[in-house]
Amino acid sequence: MKNYTISIFFLLIIIFSGCLNYEQKTKLYPDGSGIMQINYWMTLKEKTDLEIIEKIGIFNPDSITKEFSSEYFDLNEVEVYSDSSDSTIHAVINISFPNIDSLNKSKIFSSSQFKLSDEIGDLKRFTQFIAPYTTGFGFNEEKFRVTYSYTISGDIIYHNAIRRNDQTLIWDYTLDEIGSGKKIEVVFKPFKLKETPYWVYILSGFVLLIVFVYLVSKRK
Repeated sequence: MKNYTISIFFLLIIIFSGCLNYEQKTKLYPDGSGIMQINYWMTLKEKTDLEIIEKIGIFNPDSITKEFSSEYFDLNEVEVYSDSSDSTIHAVINISFPNIDSLNKSKIFSSSQFKLSDEIGDLKRFTQFIAPYTTGFGFNEEKFRVTYSYTISGDIIYHNAIRRNDQTLIWDYTLDEIGSGKKIEVVFKPFKLKETPYWVYILSGFVLLIVFVYLVSKRK
């Protein structure tokens, strides 16, 4: 039986809020390692909401640390803060991982089905499953949004993202749009270096060459 810890975790937020936002930002390197930031926040309607949430622990740093602690990734930072300007409370979790496939073995990501595989030639294929979120309780699922973004270190050949911003692909859904689940899929040709495309170094070398020639000619 699959563990739907994340779904249950955020279901508790939905019960006590009129709005749920969940954002997962990942930078994925060609070797499968990477960093991820999870940011979720909700609007507090009344003071009693905060009191109930504090008892549950979904915005308690110690509780979050316990939920996200795993031998399969490094938990680098947990931050919880309130924004009085819009009456929201936020939780931000930063992790790093040696291989994204290994996240499947952790309790918190057990339903995500991360997979990075080799394709023909030098291509790689990455996929992730976005599990359905069932709210119930008469809530309008169109009000709640989840966003997943991946910054890919490679030439992107194919993707099914909703939006693209250079090397970053974005999937953005309401809970109603997720339905029975969505699949993130990207095919890319990895850059030779971990983060920087080779053309950046060629351009940098060219600029340095121009500067060098200029300095030499000026000295003469």
